[in-house]
Amino acid sequence: MTNEELTKLIAEISRDVFGKPFRHQGIFNKRLRTTGGRYLLRSHDIEINPASYNKFGHEELAGIIKHELCHYHLHLEGKGYKHRDKDFRELLTESGSPRFCSLLAEKRRNTSGFHLYECISCNTEYPRKIRMNTAKYRCGRCTGKLHLKKEKV
Repeated sequence: MTNEELTKLIAEISRDVFGKPFRHQGIFNKRLRTTGGRYLLRSHDIEINPASYNKFGHEELAGIIKHELCHYHLHLEGKGYKHRDKDFRELLTESGSPRFCSLLAEKRRNTSGFHLYECISCNTEYPRKIRMNTAKYRCGRCTGKLHLKKEKV
């Protein structure tokens, strides 16, 4: 789907669902990572994440467009267009728009674990998330030398 086809689809959904014209542009933006789309306040354009269309299809795309059109029409009318505003939440329910889009990427977990350092003199252990230079740092209790006991547990 091209940007021109996307703009036509947005205009069609705007006319059918909201009964109002869409006079700006719809653009695919592949730099969007965590969101399905966004409404740009200054240019009044709507950007859509192409990954959400590729992964979930036309139905998800229509939901994202309806959500962004809620922002669009309320902003142009001078009403509350933000997620927390009453006008926005009411228009979402009236138009059958989703509040959130489907998840594009799973949350990344910290797989690095931690590094466990131990003092040679007093055997005090120091768990750390980030590696440290054992030649530069000493034990805080007895100022003894440290060595790496376990890595990425």
